[in-house]
Amino acid sequence: MKDKQNTERDKTSVSRRHLLKGAVAGALAMPGMAAAHNAAVAKAEPDDQVDLSRQHAFYGQGGQAGVTTPPQRHVMYMTFDMTSQNPRDLQILLARWSAAIAQMMAGEIIGQVEPVRNSGIGMDTGEALDLGPASLTVTVGLGPGIFTETYGLAEKKPALMRELVQLPSDNLQPAFTGGDLSLQACADDPQVAYHAIRNLARIAKATGAAETRWSVLGFGRASAGKNQSTPRNLFGFKDGTRNLTEQTDFNKFVWINDGGPAWQQQGTYQVVRKIKMHIENWDTDRVSDQNAVFGRHKVSGAPLSGEREFDTPDFHKKDSDGAPVIPVTSHVSLAAHENNQGIRILRRSYNYTDGINQLGMLDAGLLFISYQKDPASFEKLQTRLGAADALNEYISHIGSGIFFVPPAPREGEYIGSQLFS
Repeated sequence: MKDKQNTERDKTSVSRRHLLKGAVAGALAMPGMAAAHNAAVAKAEPDDQVDLSRQHAFYGQGGQAGVTTPPQRHVMYMTFDMTSQNPRDLQILLARWSAAIAQMMAGEIIGQVEPVRNSGIGMDTGEALDLGPASLTVTVGLGPGIFTETYGLAEKKPALMRELVQLPSDNLQPAFTGGDLSLQACADDPQVAYHAIRNLARIAKATGAAETRWSVLGFGRASAGKNQSTPRNLFGFKDGTRNLTEQTDFNKFVWINDGGPAWQQQGTYQVVRKIKMHIENWDTDRVSDQNAVFGRHKVSGAPLSGEREFDTPDFHKKDSDGAPVIPVTSHVSLAAHENNQGIRILRRSYNYTDGINQLGMLDAGLLFISYQKDPASFEKLQTRLGAADALNEYISHIGSGIFFVPPAPREGEYIGSQLFS
């Protein structure tokens, strides 16, 4: 009797297993989809292997870590409002942040785990113990409100620092916009990134200098660095295929090297946008229409004018009816440097999700972060995209911020220390 029951159970198990296999096969039965998917799986990239013992240096003579550093897998991004108008408090905060960041990027705890007279300063929260550095980088940005007479820094305001102009794509919500300071913590372990921001936010509160304004917890890097395979955004398309990866391009488009004030050299401007994706609307559209929106093939990432992901898009190629193979309203066409007087920016974006909204729909999208030596470069690109991009039907720019990212501090100094000298 028992053998008969076991036999029946085995038959049921096999049947269910075959059913699941059939379901997966059916889902991939679109022309070319299964073959492309299997080929991608077979070609697992070496960079998909994570070394959680890897670490980056905080102190240096160039730009801050976390800008041109190959993107890690996770990010926690947070902005702050200054709550003190005392320049000394700003200095103390930047100095304490710098010391803490240097320790955390080295995989060390901040001071100790037990509180010091309940001050909250120098007290590590402990949730990253034993996790290792995980390639942590923390990048500090200074918003327009820092460069004012309030802090005695009006005369040291970077030449191009200002609020972004209003853009056609703006649907900004105050809860996700602005800030006097920004922190971008990237790591290959999400808890390491969270730990860094948690501790730095506690230091800001304990010093009485600043308080949290808005934050985003991101995952699944949506930009590629050198020697990294191109990731996908939440629409399923490869994102960042033509991103900057070479030092010559960083020097040309990212780092400030114009011979101006010494403390600004090797700095850059950070633009951040919280972009909500209308996931359900997108999922109802045919893949062929999605391809036309992006100007690329969804599975391979190749431009519609080519066969492979890294083929240079041919914006002049026509189909049999004489229409451009890559639609002029596609995202690729409107963003390409060939169509924008050579303008290029460095993208360092991540996917995010805030769960389910009040309508029962997915609340998710892209935390877009870019670095450029002139904020006008972003504005020019986004003005074109916001006015004509076919993707606008499926996205909404709900948050925004701009920050100047000073160069990395040298040993014995802190972020922005030369501002106060």
